[in-house]
Amino acid sequence: MIFTETKLKGAFIIEQEPRIDHRGFFSRTFCAQEFEKHGLESNMVQSNLSYSKEKYTLRGMHFQTNGHEEVKLVRCTKGKILDTIVDLRPESATYCESISVELTPENFRMLYVPRGFAHGFLTLEEDSEIFYQVSAFYSQENERGVRWNDPAFNIDWPVKNPILSEKDKNHADYIK
Repeated sequence: MIFTETKLKGAFIIEQEPRIDHRGFFSRTFCAQEFEKHGLESNMVQSNLSYSKEKYTLRGMHFQTNGHEEVKLVRCTKGKILDTIVDLRPESATYCESISVELTPENFRMLYVPRGFAHGFLTLEEDSEIFYQVSAFYSQENERGVRWNDPAFNIDWPVKNPILSEKDKNHADYIK
């Protein structure tokens, strides 16, 4: 795996290195030793699968609080997504900055999201499926979200009116 730190400290794009032959390919998607070698958390306790039927479905921007903050390792197993994170760590030099990374099965990329970030994604194709691992168990009472198009984050979404859940439509702007 190739680990490339983004402009947001602690967030990494991880490229798988598939071994391809006439049968298809084999690729490692996780290795605790390699993660630890790069100073990344490797204790993943839960795996999640998200499926979106429609193109331009947006899920986010979500995070957890009060000791339930999560590290996430996200990859797209079908379709195409724009995976987006926002640094919500007040002490960070990149506080309230965001990045977006296109993830597809073909580009073999994953996004490592550290604790203290809001996370969301936009499907760029119909029938998109996202697999992600997290380092903390889901806690409904500690789940939070911020508005997907909050001007404080300056996220450059390629669509003006995405498909949103009622919950995601009603997230408030982030208060610094």
